[in-house]
Amino acid sequence: MSTRRWQILPVEDESKVDELQSALNDLPRALARALVLRGIDSFDAAKHFFRSGIDSLHDPYLMTDMDKAVDRIVKGLEDKQKFLVYGDYDVDGTTTMTLLTHYLGSLGADVCFFIPDRFKHGYGLSESGLDEAKTMGAEIVVALDCGVTAIAETEYARSLGMDLVICDHHTPGATLPNAIAVLDAKRSDCSYPFKELCGCGVTMKLAQAIHTRLGKDPTEINQYLDLVAIATASDVVSLTGENRILLREGLLNIQNNPRVGLRMLAEQADIRLSDCDPRSIVFGLGPRINAAGRLGDAARAVTLMLADDELEATARARQLERLNQERRELDRKTQKEAFKQADVLLGGGPRHSVVLYDPEWHLGVIGIVASRLVDRHYRPAIMLSRSGDVAKGSARSINGINIYKALQECEDLLIEYGGHDFAAGLALKPENVEAFVDRFDQAVAGAITPETLEPMTEVDANMGLSDLDKRFWSVLKQFEPFGADNAAPVFMANNLEVVGPVTTVGKQRTHLKFSVRERASNHPSRDVIGFGMSKHLDLVLHSQNSGDSLELLFAIQENTWNGRSKLQLLAKDIRLELE
Repeated sequence: MSTRRWQILPVEDESKVDELQSALNDLPRALARALVLRGIDSFDAAKHFFRSGIDSLHDPYLMTDMDKAVDRIVKGLEDKQKFLVYGDYDVDGTTTMTLLTHYLGSLGADVCFFIPDRFKHGYGLSESGLDEAKTMGAEIVVALDCGVTAIAETEYARSLGMDLVICDHHTPGATLPNAIAVLDAKRSDCSYPFKELCGCGVTMKLAQAIHTRLGKDPTEINQYLDLVAIATASDVVSLTGENRILLREGLLNIQNNPRVGLRMLAEQADIRLSDCDPRSIVFGLGPRINAAGRLGDAARAVTLMLADDELEATARARQLERLNQERRELDRKTQKEAFKQADVLLGGGPRHSVVLYDPEWHLGVIGIVASRLVDRHYRPAIMLSRSGDVAKGSARSINGINIYKALQECEDLLIEYGGHDFAAGLALKPENVEAFVDRFDQAVAGAITPETLEPMTEVDANMGLSDLDKRFWSVLKQFEPFGADNAAPVFMANNLEVVGPVTTVGKQRTHLKFSVRERASNHPSRDVIGFGMSKHLDLVLHSQNSGDSLELLFAIQENTWNGRSKLQLLAKDIRLELE
């Protein structure tokens, strides 16, 4: 029995699907529909989607204040002033710092970098962090992946005699910091056409602009696309427009010419970079880079990515691998405790959210566990721990609930908060935690509907398995890379019969493996793999034994084993057609 709603996404005008099908040489309708759902409804739009490359990227000088930022940095280069690159401790921050530190260094700049400590300095620009920048002799501070809301901190930098250039991608407040330049495509007065670059993407634009000003070939900056790709995938930004191009081209850099630090890190993680894809980054490289800032000094990640000596890089990669193992163990321990607390909380009466607090939880892992609470209970979740005399937390949400707005309704109980629809951070006094738990639940309750708390799988199109041929797969591959706002298309097929053995696989026997084909069809069967779907074993066996047809939601992937590749269906949900 399926526990999720299946919703075939509506197309405003189905005739657009017909037109696109025709324009693209009788493209299978399921693929044409998937394209229209992505806003691609003409031959030219499809050509741009499938064929756009680096030459399609926008002029960096379209970004407000780019000329001011370049002017100050070029003057600093000419005057031999000392630069300090100030960043964040997550993947986007550390890759961004790697990019600009290496780039300015290649121009002969006197440059160093500073990453705030999660516990000592907190997130982003801080007075204590700027004090350290001053101690390091910085004359120009370039704030990366942070700073757009740092009004007071910018004034403090001025008081210390340091010029500040801000390079950020978060949503600004009503007032911008009074810095030399504030680069952020999300500024209301910024005409840059694409608003969803990650921090590393914005920083690459800055490097391109500087390179152009210096009369150099801007394509030389493409060497940093690997860093942009890692940040883009890890920061879960929208994989549309420029981000899709940057990720796709950056993956080629990683696959064909990886920098030494990434190569050594991949060796430790047993990742084959020649096959690197967004999943390899999100679940392999990204967590290891993040582990440095979560459990130790994030500078370790930057020095690894800057390394050009294999021995040094190997030693640093081993450090990150050890930290990641420690992080995973901490994840498991914290998750176990959080799940127990959540069961008690939800067992005590109706709750629309899960808010948990333990002062002993490690701040570096509570965000990860909050996401798992969302997966487990399908409702907004907040994990809170303690840092000094302040409770700090990470919030995650579900479709239909804007967690930033929910926190906004509790702001009188909060010291600070920030984020977006699905993720946010917050801080409050420990004595306010109990009141916050109830207030936040009320805020969520006000925005919730019965359907909101019922998990839903969105479906691009219905299709027959007979449509899945070489051309179908060839076109579908060009939808990649997949991620936020460009998820792998999910298809629905019905009138299926189960053929051959039905088994559970994996170390814990949690995965389900079987084969299906369309009834009364001469077409070959297709293998199905359902990760974590062993709970559907009885349903599939019932279908096979009774003759009741199955309906299947699935994505399509290529499975390679012993050098042989074969298409398989990646099950998203299963139900009997009689339902």
